[in-house]
Amino acid sequence: MSLTPELVAELEVLALFNLDSSQEGLKIHQTAAPKHIAAAQRLFEKELTDQPDGGYLTSLGRDAAQNVQTVLTILKEQQTA
Repeated sequence: MSLTPELVAELEVLALFNLDSSQEGLKIHQTAAPKHIAAAQRLFEKELTDQPDGGYLTSLGRDAAQNVQTVLTILKEQQTA
């Protein structure tokens, strides 16, 4: 599986969510990069978020965001080692 620009944009949006609080959502403004606006819409269509412009993570979305953020943490730690 290759990482398409669309998948990378979705991963970037998932990485923005604060997982320390389920009460904190995300708002992708219309002035954001078009790739992130489109990524937010796709995440909504995949039922990972509850709004097409971000909103809150669904249960599945929270699992996905946790995995994305874990992978990024591991890779960043490997770069500094």
